Amino acid sequence: MTLEQLRIFVEVAARQHITKAAAHLNMTQSAVSAAITALEARHRVTLFDRVGRSIVLNRTGKLFLKEAHAVLTSAKAAEAALVDLSGLMHGELTIMASQTIGGYWLSPRLVAFHRRYPGIELTIRIGNTAEVSDAVANGEVEVGLIEWPSERRGVSARQVALDEMIVVVAPNHPWADGKARSPSNFPQTQWVLREQGSGTRLAFESLLKKAGLDIEALEVAMVLPENEPLVGVVEAGIGATLMSRSVVAMRLRNGFLTEVNVPAQPRPFFLLRHEERYRSKAADTFDAMISS
Repeated sequence: MTLEQLRIFVEVAARQHITKAAAHLNMTQSAVSAAITALEARHRVTLFDRVGRSIVLNRTGKLFLKEAHAVLTSAKAAEAALVDLSGLMHGELTIMASQTIGGYWLSPRLVAFHRRYPGIELTIRIGNTAEVSDAVANGEVEVGLIEWPSERRGVSARQVALDEMIVVVAPNHPWADGKARSPSNFPQTQWVLREQGSGTRLAFESLLKKAGLDIEALEVAMVLPENEPLVGVVEAGIGATLMSRSVVAMRLRNGFLTEVNVPAQPRPFFLLRHEERYRSKAADTFDAMISS
């Protein structure tokens, strides 16, 4: 069994499709098929069920997938250790950030790091708070950045920045009149919210809980998985939303949105690192840079 076979297996398992996996790996379809066939034949197991022209990971494959991920994670850590011996001249740093951080706060910091260490390849992924926390806990990425406290075994969280959560509406919304409002007024309008598991949604639910309200008491017009379409819907005139100031700052300046006179809520940003897995010099340097 080779690491290359494991990488191919993991890619095929993720996509449940030989052709798509081959395209992502920049390999021929026949080479990918041959690697899977060789893996199964050598160990006399079947990892995928062939259903028509499709393949589906079976129970054996699901059990093996967990072990394959663990081996590849260990191999990546070993490679990082060797890279560290040569300093920061080359290598890779994997980062996963929640949407608000990845889309607005992180970009200038990535540019600054790249300019200082151009030999380090930065691989960036975006997900919600729960997905980022899971990725760090599972060793899929070395650094995570989220906007809501998250507890995962073996994962440390340290505050690195502070933003604000504010309520915004379209300029023609009744709440754009500047009058003071509080969470007790929230049932009086429609809301557009992020999905469960996102830091933005957790912040909104926490605000409701402090006010003694339940989300069921509100009229939720839409739930969207990304910031941009969500803010666009509110800008178009549907309801209100609680959003990070950094996300809506440009729209507020341009007059496309109006901040409601509701007390802003502090929103800390956290950097996640695994406490037990190998910590590369690249990750340590990035950690120190954004904390300075």
